Order: sequence, then structure tokens, then C-alpha cells
Amino acid sequence: MNPTDEALVEFRALGPVQVLRGGSPLDLGPPQRKVLLARLLIAEGRSVTTSELITCLWRDEPPPGAVSSVRAHISRLRSVLDPTRKGPSSILVAEASGYALKVRREVRDTTVFEDALDRARTAVGQGLLTQAHHLLVEALDLWRGEAFQDVADHDFAVRARSRLDALLQEARELLASVLLRQGDVTRAISAAEVLATSTPLREASWALLMRALYAGGRQTEALHHYERFRSTLAEQGLEPSPWLKRLQTGILRHDAAVLNDATPLRSRPASSGSPGQRRGKYLFPLVGRGEEMSHLSAVLSRAAAGHAGSAVVVGEPGMGKSRLVQELAARAASAGFTVLHAQVGRAPSHVERSLPSPATQLLHVLRRRGQRRGTAEAGRVSTGRSPQIADDRPVLCLVDDADAAPAEYQSQLAQLVDSLPDGPTAVICTVRDAHGAASNRLLTALAKREATWLTLEPLTPSEIVDMVTGYDQHVTPLDAAALHHRSGGVPFVVGELLKLPAERRTGPGAQVPTAVRSSVLNRLAGLPTPVGDLLAYAAVDGEWLDMGLLADLLATPLRELLPLVDTAVAARLLTWEADPDGRPSSGYRFRECSREVVLSTLAPSRRQFLHAAFVEHLYASDDAGRERFARHLRAAGALAAETRTTLSPDAGRMGS
Repeated sequence: MNPTDEALVEFRALGPVQVLRGGSPLDLGPPQRKVLLARLLIAEGRSVTTSELITCLWRDEPPPGAVSSVRAHISRLRSVLDPTRKGPSSILVAEASGYALKVRREVRDTTVFEDALDRARTAVGQGLLTQAHHLLVEALDLWRGEAFQDVADHDFAVRARSRLDALLQEARELLASVLLRQGDVTRAISAAEVLATSTPLREASWALLMRALYAGGRQTEALHHYERFRSTLAEQGLEPSPWLKRLQTGILRHDAAVLNDATPLRSRPASSGSPGQRRGKYLFPLVGRGEEMSHLSAVLSRAAAGHAGSAVVVGEPGMGKSRLVQELAARAASAGFTVLHAQVGRAPSHVERSLPSPATQLLHVLRRRGQRRGTAEAGRVSTGRSPQIADDRPVLCLVDDADAAPAEYQSQLAQLVDSLPDGPTAVICTVRDAHGAASNRLLTALAKREATWLTLEPLTPSEIVDMVTGYDQHVTPLDAAALHHRSGGVPFVVGELLKLPAERRTGPGAQVPTAVRSSVLNRLAGLPTPVGDLLAYAAVDGEWLDMGLLADLLATPLRELLPLVDTAVAARLLTWEADPDGRPSSGYRFRECSREVVLSTLAPSRRQFLHAAFVEHLYASDDAGRERFARHLRAAGALAAETRTTLSPDAGRMGS
């Protein structure tokens, strides 16, 4: 399919699964092909093995010749999706490990929806309410029913549906909040009422409703709804969050500072103390996770009421998953829960292999619950020890870094979830990659139990200000913006930067903290050589990647270069930004600290060689700017003398 043809094709999954060309639905054939297409769409360009596709079609009872049947269905799908191809398809691709659907994000309604929601979040943070409103309306208009509606009974679709449903709820709440801030109080109240009714334990929706009612001059109703929500939680042994209590007080006192808070469910820092004062084992307060804590508290509420509940917290390393669930554990313990904590993200040592794994112990403890009464014991589950728990106390099971667990743990953890009876038990898992094949069975088991899915986003500049409060009173909003850019909003990186002297955090004298540098070097060491070469060239050129020029320099077709870039993105060395205003059209850029570490690994001679390569290619480019060319020319040093550019009287024409 050529680019013109591809632009006419749309893949829809926010409702019945469809493929449209020129606005008209394509005939995909028998239902099995729609199942295959849905599974490939969910993989988002990653390869899906033939054996997994067979399982998707026939579950545990594949017929004879199932492999041939899958191949035939794939061949027919190719004919529909890529009718004008000559040779191998570039859309439905056969790979060594299986098949992959290679289509751009902008032709899939699921990713268009997610990207619009991301841009709306950013617009709200910048105060661009009209733009945010437009983006949210467009995003919500993409929904034509339940996600993956006609393959909803298939196991592989459960996780994707659960995640998309959570994003849909967030988009609706954000739109209600935008309406309120725009002064459209009547519509904001209507939207918030629907949200609160549909999610009776979701604090974010009730907070929106209270704020909207108060803004509409209906103070008594706002306070009534607070009491209604508080009573619902009290029946389950829990209380509203401190912020919601402050909101109630603000309504009583007509406190505009609280009522006008644009992000009501963001955590606020602890009271200020002297710089460097520790809060328990942490140097900095937990910020920016109020909404996530509200969702997790709802899972605890369900367990306290006698019903099993579960949640999955997704986030890259350093995003604060462990910190969040540890805060939750403290809340649960104070509410009378027995807390079992299994950290399974490492392989057992040789000595430990004969001992039961934490997952096995959790499974044993929970199964024993209905068979005998034991002595209450809260605490961390460690290898070789199985605590006993009382039958009348709710239990919180925390499983940290579940997707990094050894393979044998994965089966045990999935068995743990599958075997949970409906009772006072909450299971919370943290994972680094919700799409990783290693944890597929576990996450599918959780999704079947209607687990709550939470993705931790980077901190905003205003949240970084909150994080710094009580540690360094001299950090200004401008400083916080610079820290945000340098750290990418990753809490771990922010914290490490704040430990440096002020003049070493950002600006010309900035340093990469030792812990951050070690993390980046470890990730670099695990990359294939072609990815390392790509990063070396890109690092000497600047923050943003010029994909066309890099393809020329590396003598690599763009379609082969993109998977290398994706590998670097997966390693958290590069990031992708939608619609980068005034930047290269690729939208890929370095994380600032990552680029500095890559540059530090290059010997001076290697750097000169790379700069000289840029000089040679930029010389022949009509689009090269004078400043960029001159910078590479200076950095090439002695090697510049070997290029034809420095010998040409026309070298100065660059950028003219």
C-alpha cells in the first residue's frame, strides 16, 4: 500500500472492530478474521506468535491444521488491507516470531483517542481550556460503543477494554472539569452527576460534583453529596481523603483558594520543614498521585466490605509505583488490614531455589484462610516464612514489579488471582510494561476480575514545586519548569537532581546525578549495536532527532531506522512528542540526561568523526541552517580539513 492509499484507511476498535477505506467499511470476511485483526491491533505493532493467534481463535481446543488455517486467514486479511501491494506486505508483516500489524498511530481510533487525551491534559495544565475542550469532545466522539465490542468475550481483549474504559472515565471527568472552569456550570453539573452515579466509589467524580454544585450556588446540595459519599465509605470502614475533607471545609467557609483548585485530587505536600528534613524513609513528599490513591482506596473499600478487589499500577522505573503502594499499605494497616508484600521482581539465588516463592506463600496463606483461623500478623512476606492471618480481617496483597518476576512466578501469581474467592481481599500489582508478554497471563487474570488499571504519568512543573516545598524554599516556578524539562517529570530523576547544589541541577553547569547516570549506562549496555550507533549520531546533533538525515548518515532506510528508534524509546532514552511545534516532524527527542550520558561515553576522536559526517551531509543539503552547520564544522576539529567543505570557496553559502 502506498502512502496515499494508507491515508484512506482507518482502524476502529472503540466499538465494533472495523476497517474503513475512504470512509466505507471493508468486508473482513468470517468472524475469525476480525478476532485476528483485533489481537494484532492490541499488540500495537509488536509481533504476535502463531500459537497465541491459535489460542485466540480456538482457546484450548484447536482443530487439526490450525496453523494452516491461521496462515490462510492472515493471507485473506492482507488481500483486504493491502490490495495493491507488490511483493511482501508492509502492513501485515510476517516475522520470525509471528505476525505484526504495522500501521501509523493516526489511523487507529484507540491511539488517536489516547493522543488527544494526552494533549488535552497538557492543554489543561497550560490553561488552554478552549483547546482542551475541543480535544476532549473530539476524543469522546470516537467512541461508538464498548471498546472491542464484538470480540469482548475473548481473554486477550479483556485487558485492553479495561484500560480503555479507565481512560474513557478520565476523559469524561476532565471534560466536566474543563466545563466548570469555563463557567458552563449547568453542563458541568450534569456531567458530574452522571459520573458520580456510574462510579459510586470514585472520589474524583464526587469532588467534581461538589465543586460544580457549589459554583452553581447550590452549597447545601454540595454538602449533602459529601455526606452521601462519606456514608458510603463509612459503611465499608473507610473515610474520604484529606483533600476531600478540605474541599468540604472550603465549601462551608466559601474558601475560593480551595474551590478554584484546578487539580483537586493532586496530593499536597506535608507541612514545610527545614531543607533536607526526611519524611519517614523518604526525603520528598508523595505528590501528583492523589487520583491514583483515590482509585486504590476504592479497592480497599471493596475489600473492607467483604468483596475481593484488585488493581494494576503501570509505570516506568522511577515513576513512583513502589512509593505509591507503600503509602497505600500504611493506610491499609491503619484501617485494620493484614498487609502481605511480595517483591518478586528478581530471580531467587541458588540458596533460595529450594524455598517457596513469595507468590506461593501468598497463595498458600489465602487458600488457608477459609480452612482455619490463625493469629493476625501484618508485615512483609519473605522467603521461607508464611504469616498466619485472622479470618475476620481484610487482607491487602502487594506484588511489586510483577512483570519482572521469573517465569515460574508468573504462573503462580496468575493462579493466585484465579483462585481468589470473593472475600475481604485486595490484590495490587505493579508492572513496568502492561503490554509485556511475560506478564500476559497474570494481567489477563486480573482483567477478568475487573481490576482497576492505573498508569502513572510524569509530574507536572506545578507538582515539582509541591515536591520541593519544605526541601528548598528557593526553587521558583521557572526553576521547576527547567527541572521538569531535564527530568521528563520522572519523580526519581527529579529527586536525584534536587540533591545536587542548585547551580548543578539545570543550566550550563548542570550535572547528571550519579544514580541517574548509572541507570542510563545500564540501559545503554543492553542495546544492540545499531541502536547505539543511532544514539551516538543523534546525540552529537542535538536534542531532537532529524530522522531523514540520520537515515542518510547510517545508510539505513527509514522503515528500518524506526524500529531502532522504538527500541531506544522502550529503553527510556528517547521520547516521542505529538505535534512538536517548530521541531522536526519526527517528534522524537532525547531525554536531556540521557543525551548527556551518551555524549560522555564518546571518545573525543569519535565525536569529531561524527561531527565531520554531519558536516559532509549538511554541506549538500539545501535545508541546512548556517548555525547548525557551523557548530558541526567547529566540533569536527582537525577532521574538518578532510572534508571538501572546508576546501570550497562556497562553504560560507550555508544557510544563506
